[in-house]
Amino acid sequence: MSAVLSLITLVTLQGATLATDSLTFAPPRGPVAAAPFRSYEPDPWTADTAARRPRAIEHSDFYYVRLDIHRYASYAIVPTFITEYALGQSLYNNPPGSSGTRTAHSIVAVGLVGLFGLNTVTGVWNLWDSRHESQGRARRYIHAALMLASDAGFVATEAVAPGRRLALRDPSRRTLHRTLALSSMGLALGGYGMMLIWK
Repeated sequence: MSAVLSLITLVTLQGATLATDSLTFAPPRGPVAAAPFRSYEPDPWTADTAARRPRAIEHSDFYYVRLDIHRYASYAIVPTFITEYALGQSLYNNPPGSSGTRTAHSIVAVGLVGLFGLNTVTGVWNLWDSRHESQGRARRYIHAALMLASDAGFVATEAVAPGRRLALRDPSRRTLHRTLALSSMGLALGGYGMMLIWK
């Protein structure tokens, strides 16, 4: 009987030892792959290659003075266009027109030359100063192209302007003068309008 009890005790102790060994976690043998580590801190070695904020463009005080001159001269262009168109249409419908109307037409034309000369100088100067500024660049260049084309159109308009005698003898010259003038006004108003809409 004691031998049976001894055998049972031995088997029980041996089973407990096996159970304890099965719960023991031994480190695996051989190379172990490291768990992936994700860092959420900025890498100081790659910080310089990260996208940088665009550099601010600074303009001189004189740039803004020219811009104000350009803007206020532009405001005067539209009423000047209206006045010149009314005088020119009167001369076109009743050639050669009265001397007072012809004189007024010439005076307003000189005023337009002055306004366009002022705006051309200030506009081209500021366009050059802002050449490194990417924001709104396409709009500025389109505006400049329209206004310079208008300048050229007004030069051509003046070149074909009929005198008092020629206005009576050659109606086609009057028509060409009027067509060039209206086309140049249209280009200028297009450039003016786009800058009002897309400031």
